[in-house]
Amino acid sequence: MPNNQSVNRQIVLRSRPVGAPTADNFALVDAEVPVPSEGQVLLKTLYLSLDPYMRGRMSDTASYAPPVEVGEAMVGGTVSRVATSRHPDFQAGDLVLAYSGWQDYALSDGADLRQLDRAMPQPSLALGVLGMPGFTAYMGLLDIGQPQAGETVVVAAASGAVGSVVGQIAKHRGCHVVGIAGGAEKCRFVVETLGFDACVDHRGADFAAQLAAACPHGIDVYFESVGGAVFDAVLPLLNTRARIPLCGLIAHYNDTDLPPGPDRLGLLTRTLLIKRIKMQGFIIFDDYGHRYDEFASQMRAWVQAGTVKFREDRVDGLEHAPQAFIGQLEGKNFGKLVIRVANDQP
Repeated sequence: MPNNQSVNRQIVLRSRPVGAPTADNFALVDAEVPVPSEGQVLLKTLYLSLDPYMRGRMSDTASYAPPVEVGEAMVGGTVSRVATSRHPDFQAGDLVLAYSGWQDYALSDGADLRQLDRAMPQPSLALGVLGMPGFTAYMGLLDIGQPQAGETVVVAAASGAVGSVVGQIAKHRGCHVVGIAGGAEKCRFVVETLGFDACVDHRGADFAAQLAAACPHGIDVYFESVGGAVFDAVLPLLNTRARIPLCGLIAHYNDTDLPPGPDRLGLLTRTLLIKRIKMQGFIIFDDYGHRYDEFASQMRAWVQAGTVKFREDRVDGLEHAPQAFIGQLEGKNFGKLVIRVANDQP
């Protein structure tokens, strides 16, 4: 993992993908290490978070955030050390949660930084269970899903960074929790390690029947991050006044046209109407940023007590970020995907 203060390696968007991204859409380039001006800090990236939303930023389409321009470094959350500070609120050696993107070094004016404990034993957790994915799970389930004891909660991508936390919180609330994951190994992990009541393999030929069998009383809360065939199997099982927090649709991120098959919009809207179902999309920091401290305090307590467990899928080396990201969109990661960009030497 080469990382020195003379070269700033960057993974830039070389071209916009058509359909699924490929390695040719990215380029590893060397740039100069930026020099902070008064009121700025120079950040050294230690860990980079890879998340499915980044696929949307690669396309030049209207969304809740602007796209990455061709030739610019890819965006992403990071855990970084302050290498040099010309800002009164930060000192060299401070550990911060930042948004430095796919590069070794970045400048910040401090407005987008969140201080972390300098001696945090596993800093990368600030990108997972203690960061954006955990925050997404916490607010989406509790504020939108509002699970009640005895209800059935179904979680898409249950072994992933968000879904794994959703299910554990739901169990803490006394719910019957059913996960959906890809493959027998992930399903075993969801049940045996995370404590879900059941987990169904969406790759199985009889997936829809297995899901129905795991939810004999229907579904009261469905935490959606996938879409596609998974949602098709969930839809007929939804109970009256079910709630659907919607944080992503990974099955559709590479779509270039409408999906094949019959138009299911009428079925969806009719089901939402007659069953009075609440389906709400949310962008975590836009909608709930003011409640981050509430989440952070509660989640730290749960993690320390062992109430919430986590799994990290760590890849060494910034140069491996493109392939790891492509694999994530194909469901190859197992747990929160993090790139270790540099060894931590404060």
